[in-house]
Amino acid sequence: MERFQVGQKIDTTVVAVSGDTVFIDLGLKSEGMLSVAEFTDKEGNVSVKEGDKISVFFLGEKRGEMLFTTRLSGEKADNSVLESAWKSGMPVEGKVEKEIKGGFEVTIGTTRAFCPYSQMGYRQKAEASEFVGKHLTFIIQEYKNEGKSIVVSNRAVREREAKEHLSELSKQISEGKIVRGKITALKDYGAFVDIDGFQALLPVSEIAHRRIEKIDEVLSVGQEVEAKVIKADWEKERVSLSLKALEKDPWDSVAEKYTAGTKVDGTIARIAPFGIFVNLEEGIDGLVHISELNVDKNTNLSKKFKVGDKFSVVVLSVSREEKRIALKSASSVEQDNEAASYMAKQSSDSYSADTYNPFAAYFKNRK
Repeated sequence: MERFQVGQKIDTTVVAVSGDTVFIDLGLKSEGMLSVAEFTDKEGNVSVKEGDKISVFFLGEKRGEMLFTTRLSGEKADNSVLESAWKSGMPVEGKVEKEIKGGFEVTIGTTRAFCPYSQMGYRQKAEASEFVGKHLTFIIQEYKNEGKSIVVSNRAVREREAKEHLSELSKQISEGKIVRGKITALKDYGAFVDIDGFQALLPVSEIAHRRIEKIDEVLSVGQEVEAKVIKADWEKERVSLSLKALEKDPWDSVAEKYTAGTKVDGTIARIAPFGIFVNLEEGIDGLVHISELNVDKNTNLSKKFKVGDKFSVVVLSVSREEKRIALKSASSVEQDNEAASYMAKQSSDSYSADTYNPFAAYFKNRK
C-alpha cells in the first residue's frame, strides 16, 4: 500500500457510505476513512454517495486505519499539521474572532491567525461585522516562526470552489441547451437569471419577438423561467439566454401573409425622425418611411402622429432575412369595406340610372 505524507492530497472514489463514515478507495483493495459529517448539511442531507469522485487530504494513521479529510478542523490542528496544511494547500476550519487593524483575527484550534480584508469573502460585498463569529474555511498562505505568524485566506477557498463549480456547470450548460432558472435582477438591458448559483444574462432583445419597452412589465424578480442557451463563454464566465428562441418566430410566415399590395390596419408602435413603425401583429412591425406619409420632409412626426393610434397601410415589400417590411399609408380597411358596401347597394337599387341623372332624364322627356 502507498505511504502517504500528512497533508498529502489525493483524488479518489467513494466506495461506501456507512453510518458516520465515508470509505474511499486507496487502491490494492485498501480503503481510507473520513467523517460523513463533512458532507452533511444543516438539514442532515448527505451530499456524497458510492461512486462519487472526491479530493481528500491525509491526516494520519490511527490503530491501522488511514484517516482523511476534505478540510482540517480545529481540534486536529496542531503545529505540525498546520505546517503540512500550508505546504499542501489543505483547507482548514477557523473561527473569525474579531475585526482588527487591516483584517480579522482567526483561531484555528488554539492557534491564532490573521486574515486580511482583501482575503475575506468572495466577489460579493459585505460588512466586516457579517463575518465576525462565523466558522469559515481558509487556506494558509503564510506559515512563519513555527506557527506564531500565520496568514490565511477565505477568498482562496471560495475561488477554488467557484472554479470547480464552473467546471461542472460548463459540462451541463452549453449552447443549445434548455435550462431553468430564477430571475434575480432586472436591468434596462436585460434580466439576470440564477442557474444553480451562476448568473446568466437574458438580454432584453431575447425576451420576446416583439419590442419590449419596459422589462418590468413582462418579467419580475423571483420569477422562474425556462430558456435556451444561445451563448456560453466559460473562460469569460458569460452565458446568454433566450426566451423567444423557444417560441415560434412570427417572421417565418410573414412573406406569405403580407404580400406586396396587402392592405392592413395596424397601430403606431414607434415614431422616428425618418418615419413611423406600425405594428401589424404580435412581433411584426413595418416602417412607413417619411416619403410615404404625404408630409413635408422637415415635419416633426412626433407632433403629427401618436404612439398607439390606429394606422392603415399597404405593404410595399417584405424581407424575411432582414426582418423588414416597407409600408405606405392608405385608407383603412373599414373605409374600403364601407365604400364597397355603398357601391354594391347603388348597383342593386331599383331606380334606373336616369333617375339619378337629371340631365339624361331631361333629354329623354324632350324626345
